[in-house]
Amino acid sequence: MGRGKIEIKRIENSTNRQVTFSKRRNGIIKKAREISVLCDAQVSVVIFSSSGKMSEYCSPSTTLPKLLEKYQQNSGKKLWDAKHENLSAEIDRIKKENDNMQIELRHMKGEDLNSLHPKELIPIEEALQNGLTVVRDKQMDYLRMMKKNGRLLEEENKQLAFMLHHQEMAMNGNMREPQIPMGFRVQPIQPNLQEDK
Repeated sequence: MGRGKIEIKRIENSTNRQVTFSKRRNGIIKKAREISVLCDAQVSVVIFSSSGKMSEYCSPSTTLPKLLEKYQQNSGKKLWDAKHENLSAEIDRIKKENDNMQIELRHMKGEDLNSLHPKELIPIEEALQNGLTVVRDKQMDYLRMMKKNGRLLEEENKQLAFMLHHQEMAMNGNMREPQIPMGFRVQPIQPNLQEDK
């Protein structure tokens, strides 16, 4: 006994609608697979449910972007709007800018200079001179800091040696109070006389 014809209209009951969607979606994808294998056809199916969930199938011999490109060529319809064309143009612009920066970097390294005109070498030389000046300044700052740290360590070493010497003397029987050298004596705090004015 066969099924009767059903009227094609939206199913009002949400549960029945979801069940029907699931069964028919699986049926469509099964048919797409079959025609792809049996007929060596390139097939792609993309289905969005009412909730926005996507299901898709694409023949193993191709990809969806390739099929869409083929569709666009054969139908003459443009699938990409002006926004996508602008993005493509922006990507091309950035690629060119990147290529130019790569060339400039090679020039800064001293490579591919034979193709440049002497006037084009002047800004490269100036940029390198400025960079060299900055590097030398940083080196000098670092050396000054290292010398300062070295002096501080020497002073600390002298103080520790002095204290060690007096401790050894004290342990050997000479119990005199160690005298701290003048450089290490703490000055008494004097009141600021100018605050009273």
